[in-house]
Formats: sequence, C-alpha cells, structure tokens
Amino acid sequence: MIKILKTYISDFLNLFFPVVCQSCGSPLVKQENFICTECLYLLPKTNFHLIDNNPVSQVFWGRVNIEYASSCYFFNKGGLLQKLIHKLKYKGMKEIGYELGKQFGTELSNVEWAKNIDIVIPVPIHPKRKKQRGYNQSDWIAKGIVEILPAHVDYHNLYRAVETQTQTKKTRFERWENVENIFKIKSPQLFEGKHILIVDDILTTGATLEACANELLKLKNIKVSIATLGFTA
Repeated sequence: MIKILKTYISDFLNLFFPVVCQSCGSPLVKQENFICTECLYLLPKTNFHLIDNNPVSQVFWGRVNIEYASSCYFFNKGGLLQKLIHKLKYKGMKEIGYELGKQFGTELSNVEWAKNIDIVIPVPIHPKRKKQRGYNQSDWIAKGIVEILPAHVDYHNLYRAVETQTQTKKTRFERWENVENIFKIKSPQLFEGKHILIVDDILTTGATLEACANELLKLKNIKVSIATLGFTA
C-alpha cells in the first residue's frame, strides 16, 4: 500500500515538476533515470570491450602490465558525454555516474574477462578534494558497474596519499610526473590473488590509471584491468 501511495505522489508531483533528462532536457518517463533512452542510444559506444588489442589497451603498452582495458564511449568536445561528465563532476549530479556505470556494466557483462573481475576500485581522489566536491565521481561509476557485474567495490584500500594539482592543461609528461608514487595500499592482503578493475571517468593520457596500476602490481599474484566511461580519440 505504501509503495502504491509513493507512486501516486511521484506521478502527481511530476505533473507540476517534471523530472528531465540531464542531457537533452526532455521530461523522463517511467523506468528512465536522469538520462532518457534516446540520449543513451545516441551516446557513441566504442565496443572496445569486444576487442583485446583495442586503442585503450594500446595506451598502456610498454608502460604497465594490464590484462584488459576498455572505455564505454568516445568522448568528444561538445558532445553528449562531455555534458553529462561535466554535470557529474562539477554540478553535484553524482547519480549520472551511477546510471552510466550501469550501462557500462551491461556492456561488460557480455565478455568473459569482465565476468572474472573480483574487485572494482574507483580511482581515489584526495580527501581534501572529496570534501570540496562532496563525493568522488568514480565511486558512483563503480557503484553502477557492480550493480551488473558479479564483483564488489572497494572504496578505501587503495588511497591517494598526496594531493596533486589538477591534470587539466598539463602535458603528457607533466601528467605522469604529477601522479608518480601518489597512491598507497592500506592492507595488501585484501587484494593479493585478485583480478582488480580500476575505474575512472575519462581516459586521456592514462597517467593516473598507470600510477594506480603500478602500485597494485607490486602485490603478489594480482591481475589489473582498466575501465573508463570515456575515451578521448
């Protein structure tokens, strides 16, 4: 009875205060959350998860020993994904990360390597940055992914020990230098023998993801894969 009443109240409120798509502004219908079905369809998928030696994997060749790597969508300036990521990171719309994470999790569930992931780790941000923003956007992407994949999220064992400057407008070398040796692990035994999936929002140079992976690969019998929502072609 309570559930039915909540539905009636929600439907009534939507008549006067319609919930709209965070991409195009169109009113959402039932079963749609934050992003309408049409905009989800229009997001440019890469399908890299179906290709072993895809462009995301190639970013890390000769740099760090990654098992698999993929990005869900192409990230283009002025595109739908950029608009959504901007709202996710800077406008408090953390639920966008969750919804896009679920979409990515659904794509990944079609490949065997992703089904063997044990732990999903969102790229950590420094506590000061998290306090300013109120959340880590990668946490919400990871939360959406594990809604679909048979894995769990670890939010705390890998942490950012050093506060760094933003990576925006830095050169490739400056990005790498900015994040070298900034990640640490609290309890190594929790990750030993596991297949870890590191999750982030956008892949540009891969410097931050490389730094995470290098720290994890110091552990015994560990496999590391990488997944990002966007790939800058």
